Amino acid sequence: MILLGSCDKAVEKIGEDLVIKAMTDGQWKITKFTQNSTDITSSFSSYKFQYYSNKTVDAILNGVTERTGVWDGNASTMTTSANFAGAPNPISLINGTWNITDSGWTYVEAKQTNGTEVKTLRLDKQ
Repeated sequence: MILLGSCDKAVEKIGEDLVIKAMTDGQWKITKFTQNSTDITSSFSSYKFQYYSNKTVDAILNGVTERTGVWDGNASTMTTSANFAGAPNPISLINGTWNITDSGWTYVEAKQTNGTEVKTLRLDKQ
């Protein structure tokens, strides 16, 4: 039993390392964002996001870091989260935990539900 438990932890660590490698390798752009079925992708058109292995993330507006936040990812629960404390819209819309609905090495699609509010996003690696 102890051996199986340590194998599970090793597999979990490998999954976490892959999430970090995928997210920190290059900049990301929001290519789709809906809030209660309303497409507001254009609000993010000038932003790129740079994720770092220390779990911080920069929101870069027209080449200049506008905000720095924190992020996390969990391969076993297929979730990711972000928090840009005190950020205005549209960046504050990213805050919270997201359920990953689809992903690959160069994209992530996720959904967040808070009460009756439903948001979806797609990030693509640039």
